[in-house]
Amino acid sequence: MPCSELEHKKIRLFPDLVVNPWDQGEKMATASVAVKKQGEIFGHPKGLYVLFFTEMWERFSYYGMRALLVLYMVKHLLVRADQGVEIFGYGPIKAFVTMILTSGGVKEITVQAVSSQLYGLYTGLVYLTPFFGGILADKVFGQRKSVYIGGVLMAIGHFLMAIESMFFLALLFLILGNGCFKPNISTQVGYLYEEGDARRDSAFTIFYMGINLGAFFSPLICGTLGQTVGWHYGFGAAGVGMIVGLLIYHFGKHLLPDDRIMRKEHGEKMEEPKAVTPEEWTRIWALVFLCVVNIVFWGAYEQQGNTLQLWADQNTNWTFFGINIPSSWYQSFNPLFIFIFAPFLDRFWGWQNKKGKEPSSVSKMGIGCLVLGLAFIIMIFASKVVGANEKGSLLWLVSTTWLFTMGELYLSPIGLSLVTKVSPARMVSMMMGMWFLSSFVGNYLSGYIGGYYEVMTKGAFFTLLTGLGVGSALIFFAANKPLKRIIGHGV
Repeated sequence: MPCSELEHKKIRLFPDLVVNPWDQGEKMATASVAVKKQGEIFGHPKGLYVLFFTEMWERFSYYGMRALLVLYMVKHLLVRADQGVEIFGYGPIKAFVTMILTSGGVKEITVQAVSSQLYGLYTGLVYLTPFFGGILADKVFGQRKSVYIGGVLMAIGHFLMAIESMFFLALLFLILGNGCFKPNISTQVGYLYEEGDARRDSAFTIFYMGINLGAFFSPLICGTLGQTVGWHYGFGAAGVGMIVGLLIYHFGKHLLPDDRIMRKEHGEKMEEPKAVTPEEWTRIWALVFLCVVNIVFWGAYEQQGNTLQLWADQNTNWTFFGINIPSSWYQSFNPLFIFIFAPFLDRFWGWQNKKGKEPSSVSKMGIGCLVLGLAFIIMIFASKVVGANEKGSLLWLVSTTWLFTMGELYLSPIGLSLVTKVSPARMVSMMMGMWFLSSFVGNYLSGYIGGYYEVMTKGAFFTLLTGLGVGSALIFFAANKPLKRIIGHGV
């Protein structure tokens, strides 16, 4: 499906948005009415700022918890579990993880290896459930109710994290809650504007800043509390953030237009989907291929919350001017770099476009994988300079994270844009769900790969990640011309 340059710019810069263009493509008769009733702030409907702060606090809670997760398991929870402290479900879950590790050739089952697997399972399932959460919202609950359900479930999960024995139950609540919340909050931004409204691009820019604002501050607050005061204080702070987001959403709901289900209840008729044509099936299979290759990228990229966080904690000097800074602050690097470099990259692509030299979407995804692979070469050198029990310069992590953030900007938002351009218009929602299914597998792969962090030498481990990034880049580059012949424009 071709999309305007305005829409292309919107999606290509904003990887954390799950926008449902199928829903947005319908004429939003309720939007203009709602906007007139609520008025505007800085040229945008007031409802945009309700969604901005709701998403900011939800991302605060998610990234705050994620910043502590591996450290909490490695340094506290699983150590105590192996000492006999009762944690509900730990026995069968550890047996399952051990089976996976041993089948992959891991002989020594360490706390770090188990923690890495659990991290991969959690972050993977976080990207699996939105596929089903989006379907439930479209067919049963609607976006409005789904956000409530997801927010409440996640708040319960964060507070359960403060109870050691309820750790796995807490993760289950967070996974299910995220599935309801993630695909349905950003879709409502589109409902605020009628189709063709030029302000929508600016609106998503504002909304995306909320995502990264929450992601930036959460490790500084939750991470600091968790590592210096107590783990449970960090998790509790994440829970409070989720509650604040829900309250903002609840008291501002009158500023939001009706969702699809609410409109149907009001008697508005919706267009029925049509059968898939052979040409459309060809495009779908081309996207499936790209999603499979995309898995490898996320398997390497998500090491930032896993093994690279361990490197930040164990092998990085965080003392500055006599002040010891918590290592979980490392998780703020990525959103900070997105803040700084995303606008410059967009201008750079615009300049290339004017010169007729802008790479195709598939080529950009290949460049993203290549840059990711090259980033880990820095960590290969770091592993040779910094001893196993030594603490090295923070610049190793800064330079590595900057590079794979640039790789992320070349791949993730470009992939979302490609889905909207190539998918049949009436199937974009499902195909977007498939894209996130590839993120699910990729995040699980990150945990599987991380299980070798203490088994292999650090140099060999980072070489493996380099190979995965460069190898997937070569596949993208090789597939560029054939995909152009298959699905034409947009690749």
